[in-house]
Amino acid sequence: MKRSLSVSLLLGACFIVLPARVAHADETLVPLVPAPPPAKEKEKAAEPFAFGDFTWMNGNNRQHKAILDTPYFTPEFLLDVNYTASTNRPIDHTVVGSTALARDNEFTLAFLGFGGDFHYENTRARLMTQFGVRSTLVPRNDLSTNHGQFDLQTALRYVSEAYGGYHFDVLNGINLDAGIFMSYVGLFSYDNFENWMYLPSFTSDNTPWFFNGIRLQIFTSDKLKIEPWLINGWQTYGKFNEMPGFGAQTNYRPFEWLSVLSNDYMGWDTQNSTGRVRFHSDNSVNLRYLDTPNDAIIKRAAFSITADIGGEQGNGVTPWGGSGTEGNCTVKTPCDQNFMSAMAYNRIWLFDGKIAWNVGGGLMHNPGRYLVLTPTGNANPLTPQPLGVQAATGAFDTSAGTKFDAFDYSTGFQYMPSEQLTFDVEFNHRESAEPFFAGHGGVTSPDGYTSTASPLGWRPDLVKSDTRVIAAMLVRF
Repeated sequence: MKRSLSVSLLLGACFIVLPARVAHADETLVPLVPAPPPAKEKEKAAEPFAFGDFTWMNGNNRQHKAILDTPYFTPEFLLDVNYTASTNRPIDHTVVGSTALARDNEFTLAFLGFGGDFHYENTRARLMTQFGVRSTLVPRNDLSTNHGQFDLQTALRYVSEAYGGYHFDVLNGINLDAGIFMSYVGLFSYDNFENWMYLPSFTSDNTPWFFNGIRLQIFTSDKLKIEPWLINGWQTYGKFNEMPGFGAQTNYRPFEWLSVLSNDYMGWDTQNSTGRVRFHSDNSVNLRYLDTPNDAIIKRAAFSITADIGGEQGNGVTPWGGSGTEGNCTVKTPCDQNFMSAMAYNRIWLFDGKIAWNVGGGLMHNPGRYLVLTPTGNANPLTPQPLGVQAATGAFDTSAGTKFDAFDYSTGFQYMPSEQLTFDVEFNHRESAEPFFAGHGGVTSPDGYTSTASPLGWRPDLVKSDTRVIAAMLVRF
């Protein structure tokens, strides 16, 4: 009886347990079935120029990372304050012929900018404002703003960069951007924090800092970028004529110690001269020829070389071979109008790399003066004069057939206690074959103030050389 009861209980237990076991059968059997291999993820293309450390380059950011980065926005803050003193001691405290300097013998807020980069999935945008003297210094030579109504210069002077675009996951990346972006013609960066020297040579100072239009950045590999442009013109907010400007940048970095850069441009940038075309080719090499351990006295050494060639053709000018002279430029006897310049810099990083010694200089040849930074004040023939008063005697002539030849040299030190701060001290000498720089009498008025009327016959004091000491503090977050 007990045996029968035991068997019954055993069978009953099995009956009760088995359904519970079957209820979990799917969970135990699934792993026994061979699972399909996981789908292979598409390999992501290498980031452009990410294979090496290019923070050593002239005109390139030396920071290794953005300390304020967020998933959707990378903020940026720039501050540039300088003090510059010329041996000419101009009474109007005015610097002639520079886009980096404006005031002499004064502490100057040269540039204050804040903004940053927006990035969400494949959509991108960048905004960088500009306040300080550069908001009037850089756009002042853009006379395209006089073409038509609505004051473009006032509307856009407080913006250094503003564009939006889209990133395509093709090749190693393709970016399509529209707005105002940096040109980097002439190697030096618009942001002096990125440059080896504070005051650039003529090649950079007389070529564009910004373009207004559309660019297409094509990274065919992580070492090569090809960037076509469709823009309004040569550092212009608007267009002088009906045709846009065309150009492209090619940047090749085959190794961490070498960068080769070429910028090329063609456009119609002369007021009321639809038949005059401008072309320009700008070419640079950055080469790091020494890189030693951290305990060496000389940690690193590099040099940069830049060479430009350009010209204009049509409406009484020709790049080379013209026979016309000043005031006598015709279709049959055109005047030479070309631009040839070069500059070279060498930089040596000392001790732990926080101190750098720089030396360099360059030269410029520009018949026709079409790219020369026109002196300010009454030395500028385009300065508005009171009704019935002619332009000041002795204003700088910018007509076809005029000549301009100049050279410069400089040396200085930079102290970089952190990646966010740079102190710069340098000596610079500039010289031209024709009077161009502000002398002691200045270019404004007899006492140097714009509120003082200039008597008949007063001449701006233009001289052939300018020697100055420059000190600057630059901050970047």
